[in-house]
Amino acid sequence: MAFSLNSNGGRKGGRFQGGPALSEINVTPFVDVLLVLLIIFMLTAHVMETGIEVDVPTVKTTKETTKELPIVSINKASELFLGDKIVNLHDLASSIVKQYGKAQPVYVRADKSVSWEIVANVIGELGAAKINPSMVTKVEEISRRKR
Repeated sequence: MAFSLNSNGGRKGGRFQGGPALSEINVTPFVDVLLVLLIIFMLTAHVMETGIEVDVPTVKTTKETTKELPIVSINKASELFLGDKIVNLHDLASSIVKQYGKAQPVYVRADKSVSWEIVANVIGELGAAKINPSMVTKVEEISRRKR
């Protein structure tokens, strides 16, 4: 609602005659939208992953950890990666010990289309070297559970 500062005292001619136009822009909604987008970006930035594209299977619950551990990835083409480098299955344990020191837990990320035999071989190789594998999955969305 706009009000004229110069009233014409009941004279005919309308309320916009003789007064200056109000031309201020309200930036409050714009700033609110920008702040919401900034908060969304800040919350989701740490979730974005870079590197090898692996579509891991979903589960209902997961245990979160903040430890930095070696990551073994198996992509759709059944190629085995340690970090970003391709590695042979039989050299996997020695590569982990060489890069990360003494045997420690390792994350295993496998694409959901990879056959179980390949994943089992990787877990067996790690188990033989006394390295504890931790499987990586994503949490099932609530909308999917209701179906």
